[in-house]
Amino acid sequence: MAKDKQPRKPRAETPKGFRDYFGADVVERREMLAKISAVYERYGFDPLETSAVETVEALGKFLPDVDRPNEGVFGWQDEDGDWLALRYDLTAPLARVAAQFRNDLPSPYRRYAMGPVWRNEKPGPGRFRQFYQCDADTVGAPSVAADAEICAMLSDALEEVGIERGDYIIRVNNRKVLNGVMEVAGILDPSDPSKFEAERGIVLRAIDKLDRLGPLGVLALLGEGRKDESGDFTTGAGLTEAQAKVVMRFVMATTNIHDRMVERFFRPENPLPEPSELGSTLIGILFPDMLAISMSHPAELKVETLEYLSSIVGISETGRQGVEELEQIANLLLAQGYGPDRIRMDPSVVRGLGYYTGPVYEAELTFEIHDEKGRKRQFGSVAGGGRYDDLVKRFTGQAVPATGVSIGVDRLLAALRAKGRSGAQSQGPVVVTVMDRDRMADYMAMVGDLRRAGIRAEMYLGNPKNFGNQLKYADKRGSPIAIIQGGDEAAKGMVILKDLILGAKIAENATLEEWKDRPAQVEVPVAELVDAVKTMLALYESPAR
Repeated sequence: MAKDKQPRKPRAETPKGFRDYFGADVVERREMLAKISAVYERYGFDPLETSAVETVEALGKFLPDVDRPNEGVFGWQDEDGDWLALRYDLTAPLARVAAQFRNDLPSPYRRYAMGPVWRNEKPGPGRFRQFYQCDADTVGAPSVAADAEICAMLSDALEEVGIERGDYIIRVNNRKVLNGVMEVAGILDPSDPSKFEAERGIVLRAIDKLDRLGPLGVLALLGEGRKDESGDFTTGAGLTEAQAKVVMRFVMATTNIHDRMVERFFRPENPLPEPSELGSTLIGILFPDMLAISMSHPAELKVETLEYLSSIVGISETGRQGVEELEQIANLLLAQGYGPDRIRMDPSVVRGLGYYTGPVYEAELTFEIHDEKGRKRQFGSVAGGGRYDDLVKRFTGQAVPATGVSIGVDRLLAALRAKGRSGAQSQGPVVVTVMDRDRMADYMAMVGDLRRAGIRAEMYLGNPKNFGNQLKYADKRGSPIAIIQGGDEAAKGMVILKDLILGAKIAENATLEEWKDRPAQVEVPVAELVDAVKTMLALYESPAR
């Protein structure tokens, strides 16, 4: 008789695209979010927590992976036949809340939210299916003053968590300008927004890749397509030469000396340039200098750049509105003291989401880091957002203006670590060791005294037979102090405090002058235990340690 097969043991591993967060990671995130929320509340925003699960109907249009269309969410059908899904961002739930509680909420409604979101997308290096977001939005404010305020608040939040001025830039554009360009190029019909939707998506993604592909790569994607170094081919938007010229004139507004180059290459009467000519001229000479509109000179802003953008959008009313709104935002930020060292107008910012209807913004970290191959590169974007006046309308049938920003928490944490500005407190608890099983109540009393004094502490709960294992446990926990009381110490009413941080330093280098005069352990009366622990911990809280 064949033996029954034993059931296979489950694999002890996280699902693909997910990760676990341990102590220091959680503490880092909690401390960073506390600083950001303090800034948001200073601006008058209130916290909001929504359910992690929404109806698919409420979530609306998904955020599909480009390689896996229509698979943007983790969804399932419940027992009543309704389709539910894990939220893929914090904005769609806000739209539902704004509609559901519109009679109870103040208008405008200013809220911030923090929490995990889930996307059923193809995972990759540094790209997970669950990640944290930190959002702030204003619902019910049609004025671009709300957009300017979001940008100013984002600047303050980045500096509050430790991103110094000069290490970041917030770039601002307006989707109305982009829509005006699309309209002039003939790939946006205001009477039928769904027409040419696929082509517009390709164009927007191409512009968004300007810093990576350069003008030559963007131009290729506007046409038939582009083959990358690996040989993979990306299908282009299939625009005509005339259409591509309109888009490229807009694209080149992101270079410092666009006018001479635009007149040479993209005037309507001239043929498109040969790739070799375009590549050598634009990429090698002009492209590295990105436009930095000086908001300290609003007149120059209007004359030099906004008029140029106005000439591109031509007769498009939507495009002209976008240009005017950019000027308003620049002036409002200038009035608050936010200059181009922190916030700039940049026509290359497009933001990928289709629901943006006006100003869009993106926070980019400008300092260099080294990738896994040791190559220098800039850290890149950590936050983005914009105006989405039609999202709440899905529920109410009435237009409700809204604008907001989302911070990628994990990316911002990685940036802080890269700059050595992480705020995590990795120090573990004080560990009370167990020398005598019959005296567990005494040890628990010590732990209770320490906790009541606000000191993080725990009693060793493993097998106390091997004292060395207890100290190894304390080391693994990152404990600063181990408390020891054997029978002899108990008889004298004393307790030993072992300085584990000092012990580790001595083990690294026994000749360190700053440590040699400190005792590795001290014996104190039990009645003075709490004060002695506080004194020892204070040695490692001082900046001069």
